[in-house]
Amino acid sequence: MMHFIKLFVALILSVNVPAQSAREIMEIVDENSRATTDNAFSRFQLATCKYGINDKKLRCSEKPRIKEVESAQINTGDEGKDTQSIAVILKPSSEKGIGMLTYDYDDTEKDNETWLYLSALGKVKRIASGNSDDEAEPASLFGSEITTEDMETGKLDDYTFKLLKQGQFKDREVFIIETTPTEERLKKTRYSKTINWVDAERHIVLKSQMYDKRGNAVKRIQVNQVEKINDIWMSRSMTVMNLVSKRLTNFKLDAVNFGVDIDPEFLTQRALNDQAFREKHLNSLRAQTQ
Repeated sequence: MMHFIKLFVALILSVNVPAQSAREIMEIVDENSRATTDNAFSRFQLATCKYGINDKKLRCSEKPRIKEVESAQINTGDEGKDTQSIAVILKPSSEKGIGMLTYDYDDTEKDNETWLYLSALGKVKRIASGNSDDEAEPASLFGSEITTEDMETGKLDDYTFKLLKQGQFKDREVFIIETTPTEERLKKTRYSKTINWVDAERHIVLKSQMYDKRGNAVKRIQVNQVEKINDIWMSRSMTVMNLVSKRLTNFKLDAVNFGVDIDPEFLTQRALNDQAFREKHLNSLRAQTQ
């Protein structure tokens, strides 16, 4: 699913970034991130495992659980600021066909919507977009450490932004921006703030760190491989670390194609529980990108 890639897409920033407000920078982030969901069809892998630190290197301490996924996305709504996406598991065969459908709305008054097809039950379940219970875990993307909340984008009015400083990260010049939810948004999120390290030259977020409501760092997302695709700097590989459970998920983008003709009817609940309907549309998308 491309929503959680949005944190790592291009920012078209001028050399005078420090003169811009943090809000203006994030508006550009949001605007350009939508370019990655503009009639896009992709294939990616999710590898999840328990992790440990060995010789100062992050390593899996068990055999990773690997899932191959196909995803399609389109932009809709006023000015194309809403996004509809579907992601379907290809492998392992025991989970083939399990899918997730997501509608993201830019309007702060409108909750995002997510549906998950549970093959074991043979039915579609709607997932709540937010929960004020601090102990409640957001829904996971196919058992990975990436949650529906991590994939949410837009709704900038739900946050305040602060440009903390300019510095260095892994020998790259970066701008460090703190994102804090408003009082109303705080009722629906597990994160009290997020800090992003933005590469000033390549205009991509190299690292994000999330904090819980007690001020503890609970999740870290770090880009491992950067590549320019369709004139957009994107991450081909990134690692999402759950600092509480000590589990991680590595996201690897195998292929992505933009400007694909995606039928809006494919991005409906029918595609989750109607196998013939789903495969017909997926085969059409595959044929366009070969």
